[in-house]
Amino acid sequence: MKRFEATAMIFLTSAAVIAAGPVFADPAGDSYYHGHMSGWGMGLMGFGMMILFWGGLAALVVLAIRWKGERRAAPGGRDAMDVLKERLARGEIEPGEFDLRRRHLES
Repeated sequence: MKRFEATAMIFLTSAAVIAAGPVFADPAGDSYYHGHMSGWGMGLMGFGMMILFWGGLAALVVLAIRWKGERRAAPGGRDAMDVLKERLARGEIEPGEFDLRRRHLES
């Protein structure tokens, strides 16, 4: 999950920095952009934003699928605590061992 959050933060920060470019353009002169970021500059910036958007979206989808797959890794949807409780109920482990393992799992 930490990798997912880091990737999302990098993508959002990059998108914000690139999107803020026209805000800082010099509005003085005849044209709004006064020759800055016009023609090829705007085209390349738009292309870069498109790549960032679709690449970030694809990365988020891949990370979400991986995260969902990791959550399903337990057989039958059981977690370790459920298995431990079942072993205690069947008499495979003693209550003292159960408490020791439970504390270990909760830490």
